[in-house]
Amino acid sequence: MGEIHHAVFGWVTPAVSYFVACLGAFVALRATRWALLSEGRTKRKWLLFASTSLGAGIWSMHFIAMLGFAVTGARIRYDVVLTVLSLVVAIAVVGLGILTVGYSENAVGALLAGGTATGLGVAAMHYMGMAAVELPGHIHYDRVTVGVSVLIAVFAATAALWAALNIRGTLAVLAAAPVMGVAVCAMHYTGMAAVSVSLSAGHEAPGGVRALQIIFPLAVALGCYVFFGSLAFAAAPSRPAAHQPVLVGPAPQLVPRRRVVADR
Repeated sequence: MGEIHHAVFGWVTPAVSYFVACLGAFVALRATRWALLSEGRTKRKWLLFASTSLGAGIWSMHFIAMLGFAVTGARIRYDVVLTVLSLVVAIAVVGLGILTVGYSENAVGALLAGGTATGLGVAAMHYMGMAAVELPGHIHYDRVTVGVSVLIAVFAATAALWAALNIRGTLAVLAAAPVMGVAVCAMHYTGMAAVSVSLSAGHEAPGGVRALQIIFPLAVALGCYVFFGSLAFAAAPSRPAAHQPVLVGPAPQLVPRRRVVADR
C-alpha cells in the first residue's frame, strides 16, 4: 500500500481551497437572492450565474486541494477529459438544484429535491475527479466513508439552497459563506479519507498530464471568476432597485375632479 499525503505543501492548499469555496458560496448566495427578487430573463440570468459560481467554486476547491495530494513513490497524472467533464457535471447539477428552488412554488419540496440532487451531483463531481487520477497502481475506497461523504454533500447542498432562500443582506451572506465553505471542504476531505492506494510492482509510468498543466490553470481561471464576481456583489445593494417609470418632459399637473350633482 502506498503512503498517502493530503497536504504535501502544508496548510497552503487546504487554506486556498477553503477560501475559493467561500467565495463561490458568497457569490452564489447573493446571485440567487437577486434572482428571487427578479422576473423573466433577468431572473434566469441570475440563477445561471449563481449555478456557475457555486459549481465552479466547488470544483476549484476540490482540485486546488488535490494539488496537495501525493502518494509516496508514485507519480500522479490526471485524465484531461474526465477532469473537464467533472467541471461540467458540477455546474450542471448545481444549476439543476438552484433552478428547482428558483422556479418552484413549493419551497419545502423544492428545497429537499434540489438539495438532494445537488448533493449527489457534488459527490459525483468529487468521485469523477478522483477517477481522473492516474497513478501506477489502483485506488480503493472504504464504502462506509464514501457513504458519509455523500450524506455530507447532500446536507451541504440543502443548507446552501436554504440559505439562498432565507438569508438576506451582505453581512448575512458573509456569515453564511464560511459555513458553506466548511461543509464543502468537509465533504472533500471525508471522501479523501476513504482512499487507499495499492501500487503496482513495476511502478509503470501513468498516462495523462501533470496537475499543474491542467488543474492549476483551470482552477486559477475559475477562482478569478469567482473572486471578481464576489467583489462586484460586495459593492452591490442587498436587493435590486425597483423599476421606476421614467417621465419625459414636465410632470403632469394633477387636476382635482369636480363632483357633479344631478338636478332634480
